[in-house]
Amino acid sequence: MSLTPNSEYGARPRVWFAAYQILWHLLLPLAFVRLAWRARHSIEYLSYLPERLGFGYNKPILQNAVWIHAVSVGETRAAQPLIEAYLARGESILLTHMTLNGRRTGKQLFSKAIVSGKIRQVYLPYDLYWSVDRFLKVFKPKLGLFMETEAWPTVVFHCAEIGLPLFLVNARLSERSARRVNRFGKAGRALFQAFAGILAQTPFDAQRYQRLGVKCVEIIGNLKFDVSLDQGLLEQGQRWKQDSHLHQRLMVCAASTRDGEEAIILKAWKDLLLSNAFTVAPLLCLVPRHPERFSEVADQIYSAGLKFRRRSEWGNTPQDTEGLEVILGDSMGEMPMYYSAADLVVMGGSLLPFGGQNLIEACAAGCPVLLGEHTYNFQQAALDALEVGAAKRIQGDLLLGESIALMEILKSLLLNPDELAKMTLSAKNYSAAHQGATKKLLAALDRQNFSLN
Repeated sequence: MSLTPNSEYGARPRVWFAAYQILWHLLLPLAFVRLAWRARHSIEYLSYLPERLGFGYNKPILQNAVWIHAVSVGETRAAQPLIEAYLARGESILLTHMTLNGRRTGKQLFSKAIVSGKIRQVYLPYDLYWSVDRFLKVFKPKLGLFMETEAWPTVVFHCAEIGLPLFLVNARLSERSARRVNRFGKAGRALFQAFAGILAQTPFDAQRYQRLGVKCVEIIGNLKFDVSLDQGLLEQGQRWKQDSHLHQRLMVCAASTRDGEEAIILKAWKDLLLSNAFTVAPLLCLVPRHPERFSEVADQIYSAGLKFRRRSEWGNTPQDTEGLEVILGDSMGEMPMYYSAADLVVMGGSLLPFGGQNLIEACAAGCPVLLGEHTYNFQQAALDALEVGAAKRIQGDLLLGESIALMEILKSLLLNPDELAKMTLSAKNYSAAHQGATKKLLAALDRQNFSLN
């Protein structure tokens, strides 16, 4: 298969595209109102507003770079091995985001390269023709790589029109999303056909793109397996267990939970503690996905009658954990630390239909995972983890069962150290066995007829 940029791409549907542009102009004021609303939690939401329209870029302007678009936190972390590989080759990187948390994560991960000028961070402008056109004329990237699911019509079609090779990499497409694309008929299919190529995570994803009429599809695996966890955070998590009362207790981390899931988890945890099945009570570390919900979740823990403290109330080592029933992980960028300190993970986003969060990072830290029914965002990764015993599926309807299924599987595993140790080893082996997507992705891109020189 050749991934050479197409001279014949999915044609831009003129009527549909014109209507799309009109709609964007009508909704533009609401986009800024939404940013202003979010600024209640952080004034940073109002930073770099001109960039949202393709203006206000500080000099010097970084041109002729490899452009990588990572919309938010997960995509930015997944892009890390790819960015590091290009930096090692001497390339400059234009790194774009759509969310504040994505930009924060990029700044945290690549601070040295940003300071040295090898990476330039900006927001991707809103999908208006004139803002996208100005962005591309200012930065003049030589190659575009969009992470996972991003497919903004104006960007994709305009790049195809001007001959800028734009690839969808680490690409995934759930069955539900594929049906949604098909509802737009030829217009939806033309959007994905306009990419120069799609480098998919799994055969499932590749088949769905091919059913949309995309010819240039290749399976490269999941970049998330190649992400190196911060060694300092892993060691800090181990110190949590060694330097405090935590070493006497098992800890469960409910990671990246979404709205509505905390109530399920807290009910299950309260029932678990009331069962009096443990000589030493286990500890729950509850880490919401979005920082703006930290206070809301704190109120839920308080209402549940559980004794808790916030992570933000101490430094590197937890203090006075004796008697606590819950730790609220109200911090950003510390998931490897939480995983390293935990004995078992309940993966957020999977208990309710959000598609699941990243179980790969937990397994890489040697922490086995409990999954709900909703894992379509990590379909292949979840199936593989379940098959080798690195994860278990929580059976039963959690809402109708009032968290009974979650409580029962937690009790079963926490009271069975041999089974838990077996799952821990399986998690480590599973993570190591699936690495290598970065090399495959670079090899696929290196087969292009365009030059990066």
